[in-house]
Amino acid sequence: MDQHEIDAELSAAPDLLEATSAHLAYTAQDGTPRVVPVGIYWTGTELVVATGTEAPKVAAITARPDVALAIDGAGGAGAPDQTRTLSVRGRADVRIVDGVVEEYLAASRKSMAPDAAAAFEKACRAMYPRMARIGITPTWARYFDFGTGRIPGFLQDLAERAQPADGAGE
Repeated sequence: MDQHEIDAELSAAPDLLEATSAHLAYTAQDGTPRVVPVGIYWTGTELVVATGTEAPKVAAITARPDVALAIDGAGGAGAPDQTRTLSVRGRADVRIVDGVVEEYLAASRKSMAPDAAAAFEKACRAMYPRMARIGITPTWARYFDFGTGRIPGFLQDLAERAQPADGAGE
């Protein structure tokens, strides 16, 4: 997928890129797949995940930096025809930083009242002398919006084949 196609998919889902949580898939140290819930922050070029330096995903992603993220958004009571998701594959860059990853705090400010975010920041600064910043640069992206018919190609093909031909049965 070229950068133009990636950008088009990402720009179709601005509200999902404003989300503060996702599911991260990676290959663990033992070679088996993992999917974990994570906090995220979109910088405009990277999806940033922050975690403690001791988290198992840090060593695993450092060794195998190809990862995937799923960011979900559901409409009215999770109705299937209102399901939306952004799937992203990318290459992760893991960096250990002193103190708290700034994007981690920025994400908290998006989802918390100011006083709660300030208390969260204070607690994080006391807990984390260092953190791992995992910056994921998208190499592939696909946005699905089932309510508007923006669905996986194989489902579109199945739906079209399932439709009766015009005038059939009349």
